[in-house]
Amino acid sequence: MSELINNSKYRKEQLKQLILKLHKGESAERVREELIESLKNIPYGEVVEVEQELMQEGLPEEEVLKLCDVHGSVLEGNVDLSGAKAIPEGHPVDVFQQENVELRKVAGQAKQQLDQLAQVEENDFKSYALNLESLFNQLMDVDKHYQRKEYLVFPYLEKNEITGPPKVMWGKHDEIRDQLKACITILKTPDLKPGDLLDSLELLFYVAIQGLIDMIQKEEEILFPMAMDVLTTEDWWSIHKQTLEYGFTLYDPKVEWKPEGLTDDATESNVTSDGNIQLPSGSFSANEIKAILNSIPFDMTFVDRNDKVKYFTQGKERIFARSRSIINRDVRLCHPPGSTHIVEKILEDFKSGKASHAPFWIQMKGQFIKIEYFALRNEAGEYLGTLEVSQDLSENRSLEGERRILSYTDENE
Repeated sequence: MSELINNSKYRKEQLKQLILKLHKGESAERVREELIESLKNIPYGEVVEVEQELMQEGLPEEEVLKLCDVHGSVLEGNVDLSGAKAIPEGHPVDVFQQENVELRKVAGQAKQQLDQLAQVEENDFKSYALNLESLFNQLMDVDKHYQRKEYLVFPYLEKNEITGPPKVMWGKHDEIRDQLKACITILKTPDLKPGDLLDSLELLFYVAIQGLIDMIQKEEEILFPMAMDVLTTEDWWSIHKQTLEYGFTLYDPKVEWKPEGLTDDATESNVTSDGNIQLPSGSFSANEIKAILNSIPFDMTFVDRNDKVKYFTQGKERIFARSRSIINRDVRLCHPPGSTHIVEKILEDFKSGKASHAPFWIQMKGQFIKIEYFALRNEAGEYLGTLEVSQDLSENRSLEGERRILSYTDENE
């Protein structure tokens, strides 16, 4: 019999029959016992192949989706991961797994809170519900985790003709998202009562948490090991570079992964597929960055490495007048002759590396103005240009005490 148990074809057929028993209504516990007795540990790749075969043989996607949680619980702890590849720190899969660590923590906190509902005093219920809402808002952050799987990882699996598991998982993602949204909606209900929440615990709240935990299990026991086998280093590098378009879930990677032997394309665009400007900490459209730069409470002027003025903010109230005629003009020509030697000295020291910051402050027309110059450098320390920042600190210097109450009284002053 041992030669049969070690035969992949036999194992897959046995697993398929066990899943079909679940389909016909046999109890999950009995099927689990049979699985342990006859198959013990199943290689993760065979689980994927069985799901795919069941769909190809006509078991409806919706039915596989229904069975997903049941056969997932049957397989829990019985999937053989001994052949799984090592995952480098900072690799997209490592990031997914670290996010799962944080999701498990928050899910555990949320479940613990729900378990304590019966002991919550009526006077404490409002703060209890707010805390619970905060936890479920954090869990809803899993949407970014799921989107990265759906739009970055799944397409590569599908290119390798692995279509069944991604479809099933995507369906489960949608279920979990809908459940978490429904939980948050209930928690936001005005005048929510403990009894209202109690009625939803078993039907919704616990179900949402368990669904999220089950998905973590499916990812770590099946999806991620399989994806590591199937996707190339180039595939993962492409996924890594696009990750910031979607963002991270409850975790900020500590290590910037870069595979050996791959180099950045010098002509690679920093513009995303939807036209946004991509930076290491996020992205925005040209209109958004224009609005941001023109809303900050100080003036900025950028001078490039060749000492040409390239950009200035256009806030409502500039301290020093600027017109677009200065664009591409030598910065020395934009200052009074009497201060040109100071400009020259700043540029010289910034370029040589002797200095990186030059602050000044003056009093002008009743205003206290701080003017700062900053050397801009790339990651290699190379000089890129100079940023001039001017700010009227008059109001800031006169602030006293505290303001903790929302007020818009300054908006039109």
